[in-house]
Amino acid sequence: MKITTKEVRKVTKILNDVISEYKEEVISKKRDWRTYEQCVARRLKAAFVELKPLVKKAVQSINKVKKEKRGAKPLLTLEQKVLTLLLKHLTCKSNREMSFMLILFSWLNGIDVSYKTIERLYSDQEVLLALHNLHVLTLKKRRVEEIDCGGDGTGYGLTVKKHYATEVQKLKDKIKVAELQNVGSNKARKKRNVFVYSFAIIDLKTRMYVAYGTSLKSEKEAFISAINMLQKLEVKIQSIRLDKYFQQYYVEYIENIFGDVKFYIIPKKNATIKGSWAWKKMLAFFVSDVKVFLKEYFRRNQCESIFAEDKRKIGWKLGQKRFDRIDTANSLTALWHNLYWLID
Repeated sequence: MKITTKEVRKVTKILNDVISEYKEEVISKKRDWRTYEQCVARRLKAAFVELKPLVKKAVQSINKVKKEKRGAKPLLTLEQKVLTLLLKHLTCKSNREMSFMLILFSWLNGIDVSYKTIERLYSDQEVLLALHNLHVLTLKKRRVEEIDCGGDGTGYGLTVKKHYATEVQKLKDKIKVAELQNVGSNKARKKRNVFVYSFAIIDLKTRMYVAYGTSLKSEKEAFISAINMLQKLEVKIQSIRLDKYFQQYYVEYIENIFGDVKFYIIPKKNATIKGSWAWKKMLAFFVSDVKVFLKEYFRRNQCESIFAEDKRKIGWKLGQKRFDRIDTANSLTALWHNLYWLID
């Protein structure tokens, strides 16, 4: 099917009306809260049953060759380090609070470490390798091999004093005012560093995090980080749904890395047909049957519900200052989510 830029823009002009009409036609299912709570309890139980065996398997393949024999012997084994970090993240405790909790547990297991030991776990290379192995094991357990996925970004606070959603809205308002007055816009933008951008690529069938990335600068940088992670995994993308921020350049970028992929991205009002073959195919589908296209695109809404679910369980702040430790904290959120969804 041949299309023109004029045809694409004609559809994007009336898109808001089409979306309103589409939403009226779609019948949303009401949630059965009793069944929902039963499913949540079952998933939680499965997560805690599978946690220790999976961590044990994740650390087994890591062999550390230590040339230097001097220095104190580690108080925690690698398995204990990974479990401690995961449990700390789940309970939303500070490094100091977690060290106090371990003192209580020491009555049973003999572990007694300082809060600095807990803090260093976030940048321990062995721990990072084990967490990556654990992520791969959760994907293999759910047989995540060929995926129809959605990608979306969110944000986490780095301090308890400022909430991401409210502060970002304030920041946007300040930038708009600054741009109108043409003063102080750079100063307003600098305040973004109190938050971290997180981008996740999620398998829509299993609701599992497949890849994720973080950035202190932009959602785009977090997206590139997530794509780099996905590239290293043995997972094939069949289709992907992204926000309209990601247009021709990103379609071509993904296509060059992963080959033949179906894209579902709502084009901007000034979109053109210039771009890769995948971009042209997507626009042809968009113009020929808008509502079917929207049905596929709106499957991406699962990403937002997953982010909300994670923030309710684990919280909206990551509580770290160094970027490498912020990145580790974000990966812990993804790991706990995948552990919760090891069963349907």
